[in-house]
Amino acid sequence: PRRIGVLSPIRTARRPDSRDRLRSCSTIKQQHIPHIMAIHIKTPEEIAGLRIAGRLASELLDYLTPFVKPGITTGELDKLAYDYTVNVQKCIPACLGYQPEGMTPYPATTCISINHVVCHGIPGEKKLKHGDIVNIDVTSIKDGFHGDTSRMFVVGKPTIAGKRLCDLAFKTMWAGIEAVRPGGTFNDIGIACQAFADKNGISVVRDYGGHGIGRGFHEEPHVHHFPINHPTPKFVPGMVFTIEPMVNAGRYGVTMLGDGWTVVTRDRSLSAQWEHMVLVTETGYDILTCSAGTPEPPDFVKGWKKPEGL
Repeated sequence: PRRIGVLSPIRTARRPDSRDRLRSCSTIKQQHIPHIMAIHIKTPEEIAGLRIAGRLASELLDYLTPFVKPGITTGELDKLAYDYTVNVQKCIPACLGYQPEGMTPYPATTCISINHVVCHGIPGEKKLKHGDIVNIDVTSIKDGFHGDTSRMFVVGKPTIAGKRLCDLAFKTMWAGIEAVRPGGTFNDIGIACQAFADKNGISVVRDYGGHGIGRGFHEEPHVHHFPINHPTPKFVPGMVFTIEPMVNAGRYGVTMLGDGWTVVTRDRSLSAQWEHMVLVTETGYDILTCSAGTPEPPDFVKGWKKPEGL
């Protein structure tokens, strides 16, 4: 398969144990769901730490926003992200050197995915051009807690198709977020995302999903963005996880390239994605990845408003 871009040199940064062990925490066991071992229920102190990490990750995207313009390379954007994360925010870039079992270490601070790249695009020498749609996905570690978020950017003069897909991806994410409430189940997220996508003629990628997050980068549960036919855990206050549907203008099939990370649409159609960290509360949900540059939610959202002063 065609390799996109050029691998950036691997920088090093001190990071927690890459096995992402769950440390001292309360858990909820869902005995009736065999594929779920335990879901980490966060304490108020842990939620406060995750809120800080989430805000910092979102502020990193705020910082990068004015640099996303025609002519800049994805490698240059990644260097800006690394320098800001480490030297200004005093955080650890979680993606840099991240190595799931059986994979090569990820060589960059960010994942930058352009046009038909679905996710995990490796920054390199590729220059952005007018009309590109770009997802920048960042995860920062602050005081042991992970903040994980992504946004779409339209470069220069937009295309109608590109802007439409970015807008629909944003609304698909929020449709899933609005399904979160105590007493509901994780399948409600998938039902809501799929229904919105179907209504608007786009597809939801099935190979990747959201995840629990905390001191571990990827914790239980896996979050599907399409309906599944087996029981899923119930929402319980204190759960924290990401909602990050990837939607395609064409079919939902994807392919991984030879670098072992970059995932593209099989039919070469455009793809887009937004991501927030979501906390289940006693009455609904809260967004932990919020900063001054966080876009306001769509008009149909009733469960959350961007805090004043941001």
